[in-house]
Amino acid sequence: MARFTILTLAMVALLLAGLTLGGWLAVMALLYITVVAFFMDRIVALAAPDHPEAEFPAGDGLATLLGLLHFPLLYGGTYVVSGATGMETAARVVLFVALGLFFGQVSNSNAHELIHRPARGLRRLGVAVYSSLLFGHHASAHVRVHHVHAATDRDPNSAPLGQSFYAFAPRAWIGSFRQGLRAETALRARRSTRRAGLHPYAVYGIGAALSLALAYGIAGGKGVLVLLGLASYAQAQLLLSDYVQHYGLRRREVAPGRPEPVSLRHSWNAPHGFTSGLMLNAPRHSDHHAHPQRPYPGLSLDRTQMPMLPQSLPVMAVIALVPPAWRRLMDHRARRWQ
Repeated sequence: MARFTILTLAMVALLLAGLTLGGWLAVMALLYITVVAFFMDRIVALAAPDHPEAEFPAGDGLATLLGLLHFPLLYGGTYVVSGATGMETAARVVLFVALGLFFGQVSNSNAHELIHRPARGLRRLGVAVYSSLLFGHHASAHVRVHHVHAATDRDPNSAPLGQSFYAFAPRAWIGSFRQGLRAETALRARRSTRRAGLHPYAVYGIGAALSLALAYGIAGGKGVLVLLGLASYAQAQLLLSDYVQHYGLRRREVAPGRPEPVSLRHSWNAPHGFTSGLMLNAPRHSDHHAHPQRPYPGLSLDRTQMPMLPQSLPVMAVIALVPPAWRRLMDHRARRWQ
């Protein structure tokens, strides 16, 4: 558990220092989540398996803390990057990139963990994080669509073999929004009026509106533009993560319209210790799909049964932005697992 705590909170501390003081501290925050992460992933010892039996309560505690810290980083970052403090332009650009990477890799991974937790308060915190990034519908689509239909054509967030990220991204965003809305509406129809409450998509819309209003109150129109930029950056990274972790893998149809159960071979995984710690084991994706309720410290890896990515998840996401390079690297691997 110490690995997750140290790696994530060190990034938070660097971002807070960069937002306060700018200069080299802003550069250090960016270097930490890019260059340092890349080279530290080469240290095999950090990929040692966790020991989950004593870590789950502490795991929820760290997830809660990171969820709460997300908001001062998001709105403090909006204030600083908008230029309200007079910080030099170069430092603000560096902070924008560092914050965007943090929200895309750490806040997204943490919110993903929170929406899977059975405690209502933890789930609501995850929804609040996603809504602040104008991506609230993911809390519904991920659980009610992606986990049901992953690695099939019915899941907009599972890319088929040969599809580029640029073709995948709009399909995934729009498709997950629509299918999540359809799933939530159908679920409400099966519940009594008294238990239904406010439609989740209304909650997501209200949350997004409040986030934009807060950005405007903090820094006016520039604040709104900065928030839109940070949210778009974070959303793109989440979509890249889905693209990379399911590319080309498909469940076989065992009967008309009925796919085989999801198994360990239907997701790509990355065993790299530093970025896995920073992303709360999100790259251990097969075990997460096999056991969606299993807290992140207990997710495991099995190199014999789980497809493995040749590079860490963040590096693979960068390669996915160059479709010819991506297909040369991944298509033959996907065919082998199929």
